[in-house]
Amino acid sequence: MSMRRTTKTRGMAVVTAAMAAFVLVSCGDDGGNQGQTQGPSSPSAPASSPAEDKGQQREEDTAADEGVDPNANLAEVRGQNGLTLVVRQVKRDTGGFVTVQGDIKNTGDTTQNTSNWVGQESALVAKNPNSVAGATLVDKKGKKNYYVLRDTDGRCLCTTALVPLSPGESAAVFMQFPSPPQETTEVDFTLPTFATASLKISG
Repeated sequence: MSMRRTTKTRGMAVVTAAMAAFVLVSCGDDGGNQGQTQGPSSPSAPASSPAEDKGQQREEDTAADEGVDPNANLAEVRGQNGLTLVVRQVKRDTGGFVTVQGDIKNTGDTTQNTSNWVGQESALVAKNPNSVAGATLVDKKGKKNYYVLRDTDGRCLCTTALVPLSPGESAAVFMQFPSPPQETTEVDFTLPTFATASLKISG
């Protein structure tokens, strides 16, 4: 099972407890955030560090671009105020997860805030400020929504602690979701403030 790293370390006991919660509740239905997933805990990731030079890619989470082809471009979607999201990988892991990885770049001429990507759910915002926890996958065939996994403390299995992006800067991001059924090979992906992209799942 491939598990990405978040910003704080939790012990193996939390992982075991959270896995049980994940097995029982893995996804919601068509509307709203009903059925929001509580996922397994993940080891911590290094805190974000700003790029030293303008235009350099930040490394908010070292796992975000781990094993990803930097030249891959599965989808490119436009966001607000000159932001662009390029999806590099959508991979189904053997442990029952789908991990989406990509880059968000500021192609505009003003610094852009990253706070809107966490979504509107108050509990999610409180535990995961400046993150991509608001992302969703939609299995239109199975008529189910899949939300970013959380551990038992409510922290997402996704990139967190993102800092504002200056013009020309980019940030590598990842989000981990419960895996749709094996026969589902295509899903719609949405991150708040960005357009929806249709993605094919590998693995």
